[in-house]
Amino acid sequence: MTDTTTFDLGPQARIAARLAQGVRDDQLTDGTPCPAYAVRHLLGHLTGLAVAFRDAGRKELGGTTDTAPDAAVPDIGAGWREELPEVLDELADVWREPDAWTGTTRAGGVDLPGAVAGAVAADELVVHGWDLARATGQDYVPDPAALRASYAFLRAAAEESGGGIFGPVVPVPEDAPLLDRALGLSGRDPGWTP
Repeated sequence: MTDTTTFDLGPQARIAARLAQGVRDDQLTDGTPCPAYAVRHLLGHLTGLAVAFRDAGRKELGGTTDTAPDAAVPDIGAGWREELPEVLDELADVWREPDAWTGTTRAGGVDLPGAVAGAVAADELVVHGWDLARATGQDYVPDPAALRASYAFLRAAAEESGGGIFGPVVPVPEDAPLLDRALGLSGRDPGWTP
């Protein structure tokens, strides 16, 4: 997938920030749809990916963009409630610049066209937003533009790889809501509950 229409990541970043602020302290050790992650690890992952994709959009390549997402189990720091919304805002601001969507960049140690990196950032925010909402019992309606980009990225990746890139594809009916179809392509069961 190399042709992506630019769009504003801000609405989905704000949704992710709102969900994070809705997490109670007693939920931080609860499980999530990501088997290796408790809520605190998912929040740490969101923080790390926001920083990585912010820097990828700026084309500031280095430690934040070179580290594979599975290099270590992420965690939150003491100031995560302030840090996460801040880096999500920075991510959205960077991707409002046309240059973020052009050329080549890197995220997770993988070189990508800028437009693909923007779609991957949307996918991460959409899917992990759902993970967080499900794990903490919050309502979730993703931003439509980010959801369309997430689905297009996941569908193209599944077609290219012959399967899911984040886990085995979970079969979902073609007439299911777009979010459910994206989740299935991401290796998640849309019916997952804690």
